[in-house]
This record gives sequence, C-alpha cells and structure tokens, in this order.
Amino acid sequence: MGDRDSIVACAVYRNGERDAHPCGFDAALRAVRAGHNGFVWLGLYEPSEHDLSAVAATFGLHPLAVEDASYNHQRPKLERYDDTLFVVLKTIRYVEHDEISASSEIVETGQIMVFLGSDFVVTVRHGAYGELQTLRARLEARPHLLARGPATVLHAIADHIVDDYLKVADRVETDIDSIENAVFDHRIRFPDAGAVYQLKREVVEFKHAVLPLAAPLWALADPDSSVGMVPREVRSYFRDVEDHLNRVTERIAGFDDVLGSLLQATLAQVSVAQNEDMRKISAWVAIAAVPTATAGIYGMNFDHMPELHQAWGYPAALAFIAIVCVALHRAFKRNGWL
Repeated sequence: MGDRDSIVACAVYRNGERDAHPCGFDAALRAVRAGHNGFVWLGLYEPSEHDLSAVAATFGLHPLAVEDASYNHQRPKLERYDDTLFVVLKTIRYVEHDEISASSEIVETGQIMVFLGSDFVVTVRHGAYGELQTLRARLEARPHLLARGPATVLHAIADHIVDDYLKVADRVETDIDSIENAVFDHRIRFPDAGAVYQLKREVVEFKHAVLPLAAPLWALADPDSSVGMVPREVRSYFRDVEDHLNRVTERIAGFDDVLGSLLQATLAQVSVAQNEDMRKISAWVAIAAVPTATAGIYGMNFDHMPELHQAWGYPAALAFIAIVCVALHRAFKRNGWL
C-alpha cells in the first residue's frame, strides 16, 4: 500500500457526499467498484517511486505517466492512456521580498499531476506550495458538484491554479510599476539593470508555466474533443478556466514587452550617465593640460627663453594659466560638459 507519509488524503464520494468510513486506497477502490457508485479521491505529496508503484498497481495507471509523475519540472500537458487521463499543471507562488535585486526570487513553481479515471482521481503534488486541503473542503461543501464525478475535481484544481496565476500577475505588475518608477527617477543616476533583468527572467519562468497549459485546457473545454472522461456539462466549466488563462497569458505578454523596454531604457540611461562622466573627465583633463604644458615648456631650462629673466615673468605665466583655465572652464560649462 505504500508509505502512508506521502498520502495526504483518501476519501470515497458517493452522490457528492464523503463516505463516513475512511479506508486504504486499495480497499476504497474495491468498495467503489463493487457498488458501481461514486469515486475515490487519493491525494499524494511528493511520493517515492515505491509509493507510486503501489498506487499504479491498484488503479491501473500507465507506466509512462507514473514515470512522469515521479519527478518535478514537467511541462503542463494532457495525455490519454486507455481509460485514464494524465494532466500536468504548474503551480505558481509569489515570493515576498522587500526590494528587487539581481538575485531576487519573484515566483516559485511547483506541480500538480492528476490521474483521472471513471471512478477515481489521483492527485500528485510536488513543491511546498499548492496544497489541496482547502480546495477539498470547499468542494465537499458543494456536493452537487462532486456528484458529477471525478472530472469536477480536475476542473476545481485547474480553476484554483489559474486563479492563483491571476493573483500572482497582480503582484508582479506591482513590482514592474516599482521598477519603472526607479528607472525613470531623475534622482537615480544609475538604475539597477540587474534588478530589471532578474524580474524579466522571473516573468519568463512565469510564462513557461502558463503558456503550455492553453492546449490542455482547450482540449478539456472543447465539446467536440476526442478526450474522454469529461462529461459535456463539465466541459463548459473548463471554458471559463480557459478564458481566465487567456487573460493571464495576455498580461504576461504585456509584462515581457514592458520589461524589455525598461531594460533597454536602463541600459541607455547607464550609457548616457557614463558618457556624461567621460565628458567631465575629458574637460578637467583639458583644463589641467594648460598649467601642465606651460610648466613643461618653461621647465626646459634653456638660457634664451621669452621673459625668462624678467621680474614680471613668473606672475605673468601664472596669470596666463589662470585666464586660460577659467576661459576653458566657462566654455565647457556653457556646453554642458561640466
């Protein structure tokens, strides 16, 4: 029966109501199939290969799907194996932070795999985020939904995950607004390009979790789809989830475009600031060249040099240096180099 530590919950639902007598998943499935009524919902959290093998043997899960469910970092997808659907969904969690830096983690991903049969649903969760206990309680409070069968559980999970996408998108948008204000703040000479790039990377990770889910949701929502195990009345609910996913997808595409523009603007501002510094350095070098050149010429110690033996020669040289330096300083200042 596998390691009980990986089993989060196991329940039998008949006519939308939870069976009052909990039992092991193998006994639960036998009871459902003996009575030809209801379905089993088994929840697993990061099960070992041994645990999954025991579950697969009981529920008749395909070895390829079981192999995928053993590991995290799968792409969202929908596959059918005989009379079982295998769905991979990405969970997204917004990571709280005080400020965005070049090493900030903005979003954290996890996964929920769902095996859907005619009389069972097995959920496999990877990652610390994405618990389903609250969702299970919410469904149990609405038995008329659970009475429609295990496909209702798949819809509820997909709807829950996509709603979380919308919440994360709101938080990411706030971060983008903060970064945008910092980039165009005239008090900041060198905007943090590393922070902008890191946020763009996190948005790309967000996009990789969301975009591949469009095809599975379309297949689950399409009434003419060849994907079985989902009653027609439940498919209409998946269309609503698909609509929400499209909204998230459009927002993420906008985030990506805005961050690309902000990154270019940041690099341009850094380049302008560096050019301004180089102009100032060049101006001061030009001003310093005047006394350097004058002192160098009169330091050659030739006997016959203009005004070398005149009493006013030294103050005249200093006056010449001062006048030229002041003139150069005013010229550079007027042209914006200083």
